[in-house]
Amino acid sequence: MSESLLNGINLDKVLDRFNIFGRYHAISAVCITLSFIYNAIKVTNYIFVAEDIRYRCADINDTRGVAKESWNVSKVDDTTTLCGVAETCTQWIYDNPDSFVAEFQLACQDWKRTLVGTVHNFGYMIGLIIIGPLSDKFGRKPLAILAGVTSGVCGLAKSFASTYWIYIVFEFLEAAFGEIHSPLFMLAIEMVSTKSRVKYTMICTLGFPIGGVLFPLIYWLISYWRTFLRVLYASGLLFILAFFFLDESPRWHLTKGHIEAAVKILNKAAKINKVEIEESLEMLTYEKDDSSNFTTAITDTFKSRALLKSCLACMVWWIVAVFANYGLSINSVSLNGDKYVNYALSAAVQVPSFVITTCLMDKFNRKVVLMWSFVACGVLCVSQPFIPNNLFWLSILMYMMGKLISCMFSEVIYFFTSELFPTYTRNSMHALCSSVGRIGGIAAPLTPLLMVYWPGLPTLLFGVASLIGGLVTIIVPETGKKPLPDTVLQAEALSNTRQNDFEERQTSSRIMD
Repeated sequence: MSESLLNGINLDKVLDRFNIFGRYHAISAVCITLSFIYNAIKVTNYIFVAEDIRYRCADINDTRGVAKESWNVSKVDDTTTLCGVAETCTQWIYDNPDSFVAEFQLACQDWKRTLVGTVHNFGYMIGLIIIGPLSDKFGRKPLAILAGVTSGVCGLAKSFASTYWIYIVFEFLEAAFGEIHSPLFMLAIEMVSTKSRVKYTMICTLGFPIGGVLFPLIYWLISYWRTFLRVLYASGLLFILAFFFLDESPRWHLTKGHIEAAVKILNKAAKINKVEIEESLEMLTYEKDDSSNFTTAITDTFKSRALLKSCLACMVWWIVAVFANYGLSINSVSLNGDKYVNYALSAAVQVPSFVITTCLMDKFNRKVVLMWSFVACGVLCVSQPFIPNNLFWLSILMYMMGKLISCMFSEVIYFFTSELFPTYTRNSMHALCSSVGRIGGIAAPLTPLLMVYWPGLPTLLFGVASLIGGLVTIIVPETGKKPLPDTVLQAEALSNTRQNDFEERQTSSRIMD
């Protein structure tokens, strides 16, 4: 899509008149930020809801209350481990009888506990493919409201689940049809001018670290998992109020030919912010969206060798980023110290990561920042498991630094992916790569099971994956400070770095002459 000028004005020129800190955009930012706070908690609720607890078999004459992990590696009657007698145990005693594990009788079935997170991420992967195209067709606002309310309904339903498998079904449905991030993110970047896009979206996405810090605090205060889910997902029903506080994206309206609707929103924003627009908005126009469908977009991309290479690299990036980011958050509760504090710290580091990433991308090119952040995270995560136990403060510091840098490369990837593909396939390819990345999200909740073999194994895997992501970055072209490609030929030209550098030097020489 590209904007069409009419009488010397275009949409970006109009949006430049608005201060993003003005009342209109501030109200929208608050709504989107609150939505992201809700989303940050709901997409990782399983970390505490289905958390690991201690238990033992009542048939075994032992009253020590030994931790489950100790039972699994020690002998009972010198012949079998605790879980080795699981089939003959008639009653399990749980450290917390009101926990998720106790109510669904999941003793010695850790795979069922971790499966909750895996199912959620699989549902989220499906949701990206469903919600993204629907929001392109029907609008950002209605899909965000529908997904928010749907997540609330399904979440409340799973809080009343009487069996484990009923819970799993609603976990999948909530993740697949309650995906609010993509339509709200698109709404945020489309309601401001190009020069304000990064700053405004960074403000809105602060909802994720805020939600991450609030999550352990709220769960600690409520403690009972069913009550927590009811409080959390009841707030999802409030998405219906967004109908009154949020407007549709003017850009989306214009691409669909809804000129009057777009003008109405812009006039409303001007009135609230007390901005005078001298141009006649009724004459504003925009090229209608003639982008290809999802299947055609993939076909056109795979026909180009350069774009196919970029696409494969992006898929690897997304898998690594989601795997490392989610994995480091999930396993933070297993570190030495208070699990609630550790998780809150792992979420809080996203705030400086946003600021650092924005500054680095502005000063350096995308490729340099992405490659070195991958390598730095890899080195930290590979080294962290080998820190002596008596230096737990250093171990936690390195872990949190790894988490901070994983947030950095996740931010860069979001922008980098958008800049590698031509305009008419950009949204489709971004959705495809992001969806494939959920493979990492599916695997991440299972990594705590590896701690039985060695406590540092999950973190080591996150580090190795990050190093692989850094190596893959070598094969993609640089996109920083270059115009977004509108066609396949322009996107392919990004790969011809030597030719581009030569042309830039020639242009500079002509200007100097």
